[in-house]
Amino acid sequence: MTTWQQFSAEAPVLAAAIRARLEANKHHVLATLRTDGAPRVSGTEVEMFEGLLVLGSMPGARKVLDLRRDPRYALHSNPGDATMSGGDAKISGRARELLGAEKSKIIDAYPNDPGDAEIFELAVEEAVLTTVEEDKLHVDLWRPGAGVTRFTR
Repeated sequence: MTTWQQFSAEAPVLAAAIRARLEANKHHVLATLRTDGAPRVSGTEVEMFEGLLVLGSMPGARKVLDLRRDPRYALHSNPGDATMSGGDAKISGRARELLGAEKSKIIDAYPNDPGDAEIFELAVEEAVLTTVEEDKLHVDLWRPGAGVTRFTR
């Protein structure tokens, strides 16, 4: 399981660009898998916490039930306006529910009491940033141990 911190150490420039996209807007789109294998998309918020990419949710939300059953996810950053300024970021991997002391540490760090929120760490198995520069489309792809590969069209 690759943490955000490990991804950042292996691909610092790409990780910084993707983090900027995640922090540019509060709301993003999370894809999980329903019981029948069909995709489910949900609006969500993510944050960085001590080198982890974390997702919080209300208890019993469908995305929580999906991730408990099948931890695979895909996260698409809010693309913002039509200019694609800063790029379009996508991350996929497996979620791990945080419980006990790990969960309490995150909840205790919030300025407002999040109540009985469900908290997941989002491990990074693939990260992609798509940008447009000078009428060229660039796709920067990272996978653990493989470095960053750029495709240009």
